Amino acid sequence: MNILITGGAGFVCSHIADKLNDENHNLILLDNLLTGNKKNIEHLLDNKNVKFIEHDVQDHIEIAEDLDFIFHFASAASPIAYQENPVNTLKAGSVGTINTLGLAKAKNADFLLASTSEIYGDPEISPQNEEYWGNVNPNGERSMYDEAKRFAEAATATYARTYNIKTKIVRIFNTYGPRMQLNDGRVVTNLIVQALNNDDITIYGDGSQTRSFSYVDDTVNGILALMKSDKYDVFNIGNPNEMSITELSSVILRLTDSKSKLVYEDLPNDDPKQRRPDITKAKEHLNWEPKVDLEEGLTMTIDWIKKELAK
Repeated sequence: MNILITGGAGFVCSHIADKLNDENHNLILLDNLLTGNKKNIEHLLDNKNVKFIEHDVQDHIEIAEDLDFIFHFASAASPIAYQENPVNTLKAGSVGTINTLGLAKAKNADFLLASTSEIYGDPEISPQNEEYWGNVNPNGERSMYDEAKRFAEAATATYARTYNIKTKIVRIFNTYGPRMQLNDGRVVTNLIVQALNNDDITIYGDGSQTRSFSYVDDTVNGILALMKSDKYDVFNIGNPNEMSITELSSVILRLTDSKSKLVYEDLPNDDPKQRRPDITKAKEHLNWEPKVDLEEGLTMTIDWIKKELAK
């Protein structure tokens, strides 16, 4: 297959590209490198079947090759990144999605949108299933990301109904693993870097807020299961094992043998109190569920971060 991946140099997409390259697909990786990193895909670029294009999806996308499938992942995806680039984040989710859907229409390609658990906002039910519409502040400090993704879902559904494009939407929950940016403000990288440096561990709020953490290989396998399925629908992909941030900190301190101490700071505005996916639909229709337990995934991530810090 000829496959385009927008955001192709990003954390999750670089792992998707690895697996698709192993299957001998022809890949076009498109990224403006605002938050993506070309070193994530450098090992692929000597392959004649892999092409990199530095381009912003906000601008018209011109691809000469025929395309069979498009993954649209281009967006800042961490709180620091999207709050530092709020307008770009809004445009990636709105203009960028329209441009990419237009390309899918022109190429008669299947289209998979990377959405997010953030569309559920600060959920009032747990776990969150795909039928839940969410509890989102449209004017809040995180709204440029939440609402951009909600618009992207609406655009994807509208193009599917209007132009008969075959579309799929994956709502990705908290994912961690090698190739994350160490300074992007996500909780797993924050805690591991602080622990390895024996710095104080920063806990926002009282640490009782919960998250569900999926190792990147599990997340990617779920996304590819959706890609290869005959399902054109919305699916949660994440790990349903929920834990508090305080509990996560304790595990990381033990695995790193750190002398760090916990310090508490004010909880950021609109930070959700809980986040846990209902993956019943993915289990039933994609035959997918996560396999990597938290300690195994954290150990692999800690080893990778140690190597990065030593460079």
